[in-house]
Amino acid sequence: MDAYIYKAALYCEDCIEKIKAELTPPADPKHKNTYDSDDYPKGPYADGGGEADAPQHCYGCGVFLENQLTTDGYKYVLATVQEYIYLEESIANWFEFYQLQLTY
Repeated sequence: MDAYIYKAALYCEDCIEKIKAELTPPADPKHKNTYDSDDYPKGPYADGGGEADAPQHCYGCGVFLENQLTTDGYKYVLATVQEYIYLEESIANWFEFYQLQLTY
């Protein structure tokens, strides 16, 4: 998935289009070296913005950007999954006992 950079954060295409609609574009947005990403979004960048030490998510909506991981990134994801997979049954029990409902 493509990612975009704006004000030091990564965004998905849907969110960045909403942001762009509220901004005045630079004189020539195709020449990315003529403006700063703090002023106007840059991108797209393939593979969720590129390799990182953790999974990247859109700052606007939280969608997973499907980036590649470094070796440390794979270790982080594996450790996180191993830590939380044991909590899955407990969390299911909490939802049932407390009769919780997810709201979106």
